[in-house]
Amino acid sequence: MKTLLFCAGFFMLSFFDARAQQKFDAFSARFVSGYTALNLPQPELSYVSGLEHIGTETAIQKQEEFFKWADTGLSNFKVEALSPSQKIDYELIKYECKLNLERLVLEQEWIKYRPVKISTGGIITVPDGKAWYAYLLKRWVSADVTPDEIYKFGLGEVSRVQQHIESVRQQTGLSEDAFYKHLNDPEFFERDPKLVQQSFERTRAIIYSNLPKLFNDFEIPDLKIKAGESKQLAQTPGYYDNNTFYYNLFDKPYNKRQYDWLFIHEAVPGHHYQSSIESKTKTSAVQQLFYYMGFAEGWGAYAEELGKQLGVYQTPYDELGKWEWDIVRSVRVPLDVGLNYYGWTDEQALAFWKKNIRNQDDIALREIARIRRWPAQVVTYKYGALLILHWKEELQKKQGRDFNIKDFHSRVQDHGSLPLFMVKENVFR
Repeated sequence: MKTLLFCAGFFMLSFFDARAQQKFDAFSARFVSGYTALNLPQPELSYVSGLEHIGTETAIQKQEEFFKWADTGLSNFKVEALSPSQKIDYELIKYECKLNLERLVLEQEWIKYRPVKISTGGIITVPDGKAWYAYLLKRWVSADVTPDEIYKFGLGEVSRVQQHIESVRQQTGLSEDAFYKHLNDPEFFERDPKLVQQSFERTRAIIYSNLPKLFNDFEIPDLKIKAGESKQLAQTPGYYDNNTFYYNLFDKPYNKRQYDWLFIHEAVPGHHYQSSIESKTKTSAVQQLFYYMGFAEGWGAYAEELGKQLGVYQTPYDELGKWEWDIVRSVRVPLDVGLNYYGWTDEQALAFWKKNIRNQDDIALREIARIRRWPAQVVTYKYGALLILHWKEELQKKQGRDFNIKDFHSRVQDHGSLPLFMVKENVFR
């Protein structure tokens, strides 16, 4: 009798769960169609362009009604009754409703006093500039953070990376002045394009041979390595696009210390590897609506930490290349908050740069101008990377000898692009 009651109860529970899941599928389908109909632009690098594209009062009201409907509609469902994939959709819808409603409050205020010309002096110079920056920080980082938290985090990263650079210097046995002077010697720079190409191909071969030590089996699509042709992107050492890793070699000799870390970040196991996995990952129509830069750039920056295990960073100077660029990324974090939220002048920003970075004054003003034009974007690299590092350290302590680095990387990657708090849920599930 007890068995029959149990079976009947289990059947009824399963029946109601199935009905709840069907209703949620209908709800999420309506969310997808409604969101698509809004035709919202992707986050823009330029805050000026973003503000210029704010719609009319009618368009804003339509968006507000939609996101309030979706947010309220979620209360009709019990998360425990949903399937695993539906739970991802539930959390994504909830997250996006919150962020978009926050944006719409700012847009409603903006259209009340929409200026004829938007100030290009930085987002802090526009009406409600600090509130806009706080919102953009959350959007770009894909996490619920505050400017003050990010500033403090950035200072910590500056200190951490400086310690790594000092460790490399001590390995060379050179004094501080001799060390930084030596970094400009001709031996670290290559003028022959063929040798640059060959060096990147050699880095690829080494990394591919060591990849099974850290990652589960996965067939990586063919990766092309080419010299970049876009002068607009010449300020970056390289980039990735459409199964191709581009290194920028124009009118200056190429810095050999960039070979290893740059390939890792842009190609494998960075963006090429990540995008390849994402293209093979089955995701819902809801998830396909969104892309989270904090996760994407965070992964690329995290991957650089794996260089020695992947067989590269074979000399202290090879490793230094990673830290030379990482100190730039680290200093940009407090600079971003300082310029866009605390109201720093360019002079204050330059002084902060020179205090914390040696040997790279030539790019300081360029980076400061970039941060003013593109508030919050530079934070994505460091914040996402450090979270992944912390998750790994936490699991290593918790699991001890049972910790499996391959499975850890799979848990980070195997669910597609998600906000960082949802990536963490997958890691610790």
